[in-house]
Amino acid sequence: MTRLPPEYIERIRLLLGEREAEVFLHTYQKPRAFGLRLNPSKLTARDERFPGIAKRFGLRPVPWCEHGYYYEESSRPGRHPYHAAGLYYIQEPSAMIAAELLDPQPGETVLDLAAAPGGKTTQIAARMQGQGLLVANEIHPPRAKILAENVERMGIANALVIHSAPGPLAERWPEAFDRIMLDAPCSGEGMFRKDPEAALEWSVEAVKACAARQRNILRDAARMLKPGGRLVYSTCTFNREENEETVRAFIEEFPEFELAREERMWPHRLEGEGHYVAVLEKHPQGSGSASGSGKGERARERSAARKSGKPDKAAEAALRLFREFAEEALPRFRLPEEGSPLLFGEALYWLPQPEGAPFGAAALAGLRTPRPGLHLGDVRKGRFEPAHALAMAVRADDAALTADFPADSPEIAAYLRGESIASPEGAKGWGLLAVDGWPLGWFKASDGQLKNRLPKGLRSV
Repeated sequence: MTRLPPEYIERIRLLLGEREAEVFLHTYQKPRAFGLRLNPSKLTARDERFPGIAKRFGLRPVPWCEHGYYYEESSRPGRHPYHAAGLYYIQEPSAMIAAELLDPQPGETVLDLAAAPGGKTTQIAARMQGQGLLVANEIHPPRAKILAENVERMGIANALVIHSAPGPLAERWPEAFDRIMLDAPCSGEGMFRKDPEAALEWSVEAVKACAARQRNILRDAARMLKPGGRLVYSTCTFNREENEETVRAFIEEFPEFELAREERMWPHRLEGEGHYVAVLEKHPQGSGSASGSGKGERARERSAARKSGKPDKAAEAALRLFREFAEEALPRFRLPEEGSPLLFGEALYWLPQPEGAPFGAAALAGLRTPRPGLHLGDVRKGRFEPAHALAMAVRADDAALTADFPADSPEIAAYLRGESIASPEGAKGWGLLAVDGWPLGWFKASDGQLKNRLPKGLRSV
């Protein structure tokens, strides 16, 4: 509390009142809550293995998130092999409310506009159940790389990861999305307990600058939302300038939107840090100002974008090599129906293309795209080598050859260090290394060894 800026403390007293402010400020002397969210494509509470995992990590349900749980700090689930297998995402509990209120549905086209490091992106993907298209954007390249890695670890096949400023995206894709998440860059007041150094960077001027930036990003988000769509605006800060005042100013500027719900998460009222969420719904008739095109013209544009994105001959040839590989190594795996192959140099991706969405290959031209769909693998000298992303997106029983070990086995520790493992007699070819039935990555069996194909950047030291 003594490290909090005096002006910040005074503003909290004005916001909450003297008595409640004292209760709030006392939370800085208490330990914070730790949370994780299950990846339901791999693990749910109904899985017979879940009770053992819940006991191992001391899990307790987060009331506002179906798959959210508190965990005991000492259990350190982020260092467990299950984390590398994508069974869960470490996430601050109160931050889980925003994607729950966005309520994305399977088959929709959804945008996470400021997505890194990926907590809300992966939560949205879980709600979409592999159907539709999720576009996750991050303006800063290094953070976009982290975002792509988290999308990959969680085995998400129907997502694009891009990095762009919001303005160019609004020009490129007017009224293109059913739902948009904007977890806006903010002054981070709700993170002071988690990151005390952040309090040292706080100032009234920083709050004002954040509010101005947030209003600009909201304008771009409004242009990209379809009539009848839902926009969720969230921050991890407490002040009214970045929250209620920003939302009220937005509604005044865009009267086609209405505020459907507003939530504040306070650490002295619940078990979690600070978060603010506003649910904004766009009238079905829209404003008529987001795009100069009528509905018919926009439909023709989207159709043309899809048709112009038909795979070229090189991509089709690479896809044939993948299918030959999959027939032998992944005989029970099937690519999503709505999509097409996309070749970036040697890298082959499966680009998700739900019906009616303007996201064919041509629609991505000129756009920086770290992850244009599911990375299937690389074509090198006429051979197909599977990508780690593919291993994370399939089930262990999809593979013809699997080596499965318990989480606490020396084989799992060795694999995560990048070491080869002794091979069962007669094993040959590509296979999946699994931990308690969940894939961790590829190996290639030959000469009595399972040769490690875990990417070097993911290996433990």
